[in-house]
Amino acid sequence: MPYENILVEREAPIATVTINRPNKLNAINWSVIAELADALEELDRDDTIRCIVLTGAGDRAFVAGADIAEMSGKSPMEMLAGAFENWDRIRRVHKPIIAAVGGYALGGGDELALHADLIIASEKAKFGQPEILLGIMAGAGGTQRLARTVGKYRAMDLCLTGRQATAQEMHEWGVVNRIVPDGQHLEEAKKLAGEIAAKAPLAVRLNKEAILAAYNTTLEQGLAYEKRLFALLFSTQDQKEGMAAFVEKRQATFKGS
Repeated sequence: MPYENILVEREAPIATVTINRPNKLNAINWSVIAELADALEELDRDDTIRCIVLTGAGDRAFVAGADIAEMSGKSPMEMLAGAFENWDRIRRVHKPIIAAVGGYALGGGDELALHADLIIASEKAKFGQPEILLGIMAGAGGTQRLARTVGKYRAMDLCLTGRQATAQEMHEWGVVNRIVPDGQHLEEAKKLAGEIAAKAPLAVRLNKEAILAAYNTTLEQGLAYEKRLFALLFSTQDQKEGMAAFVEKRQATFKGS
């Protein structure tokens, strides 16, 4: 389907979704988030796609933040009833999402990157939650995901000062998976996506579910959930193929069944 603010490119078994507002540094508004949710859900249903790369157009920004002009005149109830349902839709996508971050990932851009499962960043990328400079705060998970990933004190640093953290800092803090030379973030993200897409799709999906469950369960509950998913995968053809290939010393061919 056609989109106004994003581009979707399918190169099965991976797909690339690009926020395409370079003249506004890919700033996101409610329309962008709605289109992203629609596109990601469509790709989630596409059996030919096994991994998704999310990036921003141009070299200057992944997403430089929210569209402040759109937000500035909203009432509290309009903000509360706005795009948050679409953020939740993005969060519920089953297939792995890799954020390819070049340039700025600030405010809503940082929150969007934190919705991904892995982050590849250009060495010049900058991350942050500068909402405090506008007299507001993060509203799409910035405080919560940062605190759970980098800890209380680093999250306080970013959210209370509004400063921008370098890709190197975010890598040291466990947010960024890999740092690459300037301009190579998308290429590296696609390479990683291809590597993941070659694995058993059902095992990839359940691994993602189990890891995300660790944020919402006790250790005991999480271990029980993991054990059930582990056993469930023994009902798949991919499990049989994977183990047969290992015994026969050949490359496995996974079909997602």
